[in-house]
Amino acid sequence: MVNNQNSKDSGRLAVVIFNLGGPDSPEAIQPFLFNLFNDPAILRLPNPLRWCLAKLIAWRRAPVSKEIYKQVGGKSPLLPYTEEQATALKAEVEGIADHVEVFIFMRYWHPMVEETVGKIKAFDPDRIVMLPLYPQFSTTTTGTSLKAFDKEAQRQGLDAPRNTICCYPVHHGFLDATVANIRKALEEASRHGTPRLLLSAHGLPERTVKAGDPYQWQMEQTSMAIAEALDVPDLDWLTCYQSRVGPVKWIPPYTEDEVRRAGEDVVPIVIVPIAFVSEHVETLVELDIEFRDLAEESGVPHFSRVPAVAADRTFIRGLGDLVRGALDHDGLTSDIGMRRCPMDQNTCPNRVGISATVS
Repeated sequence: MVNNQNSKDSGRLAVVIFNLGGPDSPEAIQPFLFNLFNDPAILRLPNPLRWCLAKLIAWRRAPVSKEIYKQVGGKSPLLPYTEEQATALKAEVEGIADHVEVFIFMRYWHPMVEETVGKIKAFDPDRIVMLPLYPQFSTTTTGTSLKAFDKEAQRQGLDAPRNTICCYPVHHGFLDATVANIRKALEEASRHGTPRLLLSAHGLPERTVKAGDPYQWQMEQTSMAIAEALDVPDLDWLTCYQSRVGPVKWIPPYTEDEVRRAGEDVVPIVIVPIAFVSEHVETLVELDIEFRDLAEESGVPHFSRVPAVAADRTFIRGLGDLVRGALDHDGLTSDIGMRRCPMDQNTCPNRVGISATVS
């Protein structure tokens, strides 16, 4: 439904960007992991079983995670990258209301939702735009973050009208910035043979997808749009998934298997993180170090990793367009102003009669 209110009439506009978060010190790693696994969207068990199991998993995984984070300075770089994006986005949307502020919250570590909602309430906005830093929707990322924000907003009495962007898997800003980075990497890789493009996304348990989560479907839309935009004849590409945890079955194909297969086929590879808009351990350690080493061991003739879009000017302009577009719609919208997902993706939040929050 189109909102005929001019965005300038918003007066005070709060734009809220949000992401996963990450530990800001070695001591924060275990409580960060507990927060992650204690989320019912991640560990789908009733309490107190979930709480107890989250405590156990965090305790057992913390030493391994500390070694991983040690390779990037002992803490997550995600917040500094997000702060850079927030600064750039504020400059991009400065004129769309009388006073615009961009706020950040992280789902599992600081700044957490309680802190950010308090700051937004003090700002006293006339309208709020919720903008995920996840291009593709999942109940385990955007969905759980919106639920947490809604619960905390109700608790603190933050009742300004909200316009929420649920997803933007093929939006021009994200797509164009990604494709531009890929072109550079493909050109270099082509000197070593015909490259294979691995479009790598964070994995998801297969049971979550079978329950109707639209993440994999949206990821495939992103991949197809990238391949089409590259317009390279006979481009060798596929979508694959990384970062598996635990004994459950995850959606295939797995990125590490595809790295090994590229070695068997003796083809250069270009890996692209298509679910991450900022660098963090999954890109800086898993892709840059672990998969690079695996590629060398497997006989891959050339390995290249495309950077995340971060604060790329094209990407930030795209985020600005998403904010402006959201102000033209009531409640929740995708980047195209309507539901993107097929109806069998039944946890897609964009359905008839939905409000600005995810129920």
